[in-house]
This record gives sequence, structure tokens and C-alpha cells, in this order.
Amino acid sequence: MSGEGGMGRESNGRGRGAPTSEAVINALPLPVLTIGADERILHCNHAAESFFDHSARLMQRRRLRDIIPFASPIIALVAEVRRRRASVSEYRVELTQPRSGQERSVDVFATPLGDEGEAVVLMLQERTIADKMNRQLTHRGAARSMIALGAMLAHEIKNPLAGIRGAAQLLEQSGAEEDRVLTRLICDESDRIVRIVERMELFGDERPVERGPVNVHGVLDQVKRSAQSGFARHIRFVENYDPSLPPVLGNRDQLIQVILNLVKNAAEAIGADTVDGEITLSTAFRTGLRLQIPGSRERVSLPIEVAVRDNGPGVTAELLPDLFDPFVTTKTQGSGLGLALVAKIVGDHGGIVECDPVPRRTTFRLLLPMSSARDGRESVVEAE
Repeated sequence: MSGEGGMGRESNGRGRGAPTSEAVINALPLPVLTIGADERILHCNHAAESFFDHSARLMQRRRLRDIIPFASPIIALVAEVRRRRASVSEYRVELTQPRSGQERSVDVFATPLGDEGEAVVLMLQERTIADKMNRQLTHRGAARSMIALGAMLAHEIKNPLAGIRGAAQLLEQSGAEEDRVLTRLICDESDRIVRIVERMELFGDERPVERGPVNVHGVLDQVKRSAQSGFARHIRFVENYDPSLPPVLGNRDQLIQVILNLVKNAAEAIGADTVDGEITLSTAFRTGLRLQIPGSRERVSLPIEVAVRDNGPGVTAELLPDLFDPFVTTKTQGSGLGLALVAKIVGDHGGIVECDPVPRRTTFRLLLPMSSARDGRESVVEAE
């Protein structure tokens, strides 16, 4: 009797407190699908519903090839799992969703379900977050290399350029009229080199910057007013703000510099002769992304998203991997230092900058930390 009672208590204890297997699968942040022998979708979790933008009820009435392209390697991967009756993984699979046309890069993990091996469980992991982390570390490394380079150039180039410019001015005073065109060119190009070197010196500025709670909507409004009164007066601005967004932990002047640079790049990408140019400024609160601070075990949450989107031609695939590196530009008169400086400032804030290079809706996205009070409560900053 005592043995039976003990067994009963153990079973009841597990039944009351343990979650069901379906609850566990639904709690996973990664999309999980169960594919039957006839390629029908037998089950999907909540993350899969969100990923494919279909309800579970609708998904279960469809086959795998209805939600992914017919020639996708995922279909061959499922067949290989059945053939080998063993788990198979594939990394960096390009997945285009038929419904939205959105392209995503995913890692795919497939395993047989049960001894028969007819049903296959698929788990997808989007590469976006992992790639963001890797690229952010690369951008920070590039910015650190610019510190030493900027200091060296400031010393080794600016002094000789001053002498060259002075000599050109003396020649201009005594030279013929046709020669003054050349001396003026020497002065103008010398000044342009000095401006490039001075911008590079900003990478070597390691002085601590005062940071505090910043209303990012106030920053966006100031950038918008500045752009509309100058280089973007021919462009329509669209605002899509989250009014409940908490303040960013940052430096207001530096954040203005970052967003103004992104808006200026967007305006130049649209072009001065475009009649339907549009720049969208948006903010949102995102949960779940945490970045480890280099040299520390501390992980910082980056819930605040600020995005600048334009309807220009987009960024070429060849340029994208090096977009935030110094001297990378497609502009004939550009220095290629603007986005490198953006990456440095955002990195100094402990954040991430990323580009989604889709033509007609290219988006530069900032993910930034939220400002909190010393007691852990959310900071409050007055609207500006």
C-alpha cells in the first residue's frame, strides 16, 4: 500500500507542475515544424507561425513546399533525413517566403521523429542576429585601427599640406591668370585632404563622453528639421514612432550626428532629381536581443530600435559586407568615413548598427540600450 501510495504521489506531483510537451515546444524562440510522410505540416509552434506569417490551423492544411520555394534545399534536406534515418544540418540556407517575398538566411536542423523516420522535425535559426553580432565586432575592430591611423595622418600629413597650400597661394599671387586655375585647384584639394584627416581624428577621440537618458524622438525631430531646411528639402518624410518608447542611454549630440549622417546618406541615395523621394523614420521597442560587452561578461539588452529607411536604389551585394569599413563609398566625392564613424559611435554606446539593403526600402537600423535609473527602474525624460 505504501509503495502504491508513493507512486501515486510522484505521478500526481509531476502532472500538476510539469508543462506538456506542446507547451515546451511553443515556448522555444526558434521556429519548429513537424513534417509528415506526405510532406504535410503536422505541427508548428508559435515561433513558426510568426516566422512564416501563417496561423497553425492554416499551416496544418498545407504541405512544406507551399510555404517555402519548390527548389529550396530544405526539401532535399527532409528527404535526406528520411533516407539516412539520422539528423542532418545545413547552414546559411537562403529562404524566400512565397507570401511576402522576404529573403532570409537560416540554419536548418532536421531530425527524424520516431523509429520509422517518416515524420521529420525541422528547426530553423535565422542568421540575422548572429551575423549582426559578428559584423558589430568587425566594425569595432575597424574603428580601433582607425584610431592609430588617424593620429598618424594628423601628424604626418597636415603639416606638409600647410606648406604646399602656402606655396600655392604665393604662386597664385604672382602667376598668370591661366596658372591661377591650377594653384586654386592645389589649394582646394589640400583643404579637402585636411577635412578628411580631421574627420579621421574623430576616431582617436577616446575622451569619456557624458551619457544619460535621451528622448530619441527629440533627436529625430531635430534631424528632420535640419534635413528639410537643407539637403532633403525635396524629400517627403514619414514618421512611424512608438510613443511609449523609453529613453535611450546615450549622448544627444552624438546620436544627432549618427542619425543626421544616415538621413544624409538616404537623401543622396534617393538623388536630387527624384520627385517621389521618401525617407521613413521609425522607432520600436524590441525584446530578446542582448549583446556581450567586449572584455567583460556583462550582457547589455538592446531593446530600442531606431530605423532610417529610404526608397532609393539600395546597396549592392558587393558593397554590403564592407559597408561600415573606412574608405568604402560609391560617391565620387565621398571620403567613405561617414558610416565608419556611425559604427564607432554606435559601438561606443554599446549598440548595433545594421543595414537591410532591399531596393526601394533600404533600411539602416540602430539597436540601442535603454536608460535605467540606479535602482533599476526605467528612466523618464521629458519630451523635447
